[in-house]
Amino acid sequence: MSDTPQVVQDERVKRISPFRRALIRPELGGIVGTVAVFVFFGLFAYDSGMFNSQGVMNWSVVSAQFMIIAVGACLLMIAGEFDLSVGSMIGFAGMMIAIFGVTMGWPIWIAILVTFALCLGIGALNGFIVVRTGLPSFIVTLAFLFILRGFTIFLPQVIERKTIIGGIGEAAEGDWLAALFGGKILGGLFRWLGEIGAIETFSRGTRQGEPVVDGIPMLIVWALGLVLVGQILLTRTRFGNWIFAAGGDAESARNSGVPVNRVKILMFMFSAFCATVFATSQVMEFGSAGADRGLLKEFEAIIAVVIGGALLTGGYGSVIGAALGALIFGVVQQGLFFAGVESSLFRVFLGVILLFAVILNTYIRRIITGER
Repeated sequence: MSDTPQVVQDERVKRISPFRRALIRPELGGIVGTVAVFVFFGLFAYDSGMFNSQGVMNWSVVSAQFMIIAVGACLLMIAGEFDLSVGSMIGFAGMMIAIFGVTMGWPIWIAILVTFALCLGIGALNGFIVVRTGLPSFIVTLAFLFILRGFTIFLPQVIERKTIIGGIGEAAEGDWLAALFGGKILGGLFRWLGEIGAIETFSRGTRQGEPVVDGIPMLIVWALGLVLVGQILLTRTRFGNWIFAAGGDAESARNSGVPVNRVKILMFMFSAFCATVFATSQVMEFGSAGADRGLLKEFEAIIAVVIGGALLTGGYGSVIGAALGALIFGVVQQGLFFAGVESSLFRVFLGVILLFAVILNTYIRRIITGER
């Protein structure tokens, strides 16, 4: 008689195939999509300059823009809420920096800090209204989408008689805080790469011999930093567990001692913070603020998060997946240009990929919950 203990499979535990177990990983869709996009444009746009140093920088900057707002949207969606005011927050924040820094003549660093405080306050107000009234965040933030966009158009018209305020570049010259949003890093490294022929350099004109890419924009640094912080927060901290619990089953989470209301309000504030980072980097890049900035960015952020594997019902998702979704957006948007395809088809791509991602995520939810 053998002394080896027999392992008895509990019939109450549902057995999941390796294939289905792989599907449960939230990053899977983002990984597959990223590989597919790079293979596609590698075949059809490789000779167009998409993958030289300037081309890589172009789609990296666009991807970083999506990535910044996708991180905030991801954590908020995992917590079970939506923020449709992100796009309007971008336009509003940029306009406030311009009004404070150019029209009112404040030092740019003060204008930036006051704008961040103002936008974080609006984010907190969004969250407070949602948790206190029980209204869907879709409705509350939709209201703020119109409120903020209205103020973004109204204020510069009343103050400056126009909807675009320039002069930010001149006002920000030499400002210590502006450099953290509009500057570049590793310039020396790129000059050295140009000297050894590793990257392209200008062959004529006043910049002859200088590298075509002269540094990494702070926009990319902010995007990577937010992804890193968001991923660590979500997967390595108790607060990250609270985020999942708040979005998965808020009532059970409350009974377990999770401060659900505080978690949701903080996530609305973080979403506003990411939108303000985007806006500040944008106005520093263009040197102006426009009332139309940030249009439809809220939907692009949500789509990136959904592609990255987050469930629309909350309680499930990945910051890395959202970052990959943003990368897909940036590569496709620029890749269509390099491939000579009509750029308006980018919107068609957004609609198709959203529909596909929602169907996939619905299937994943059924696997997780055991529904038929």
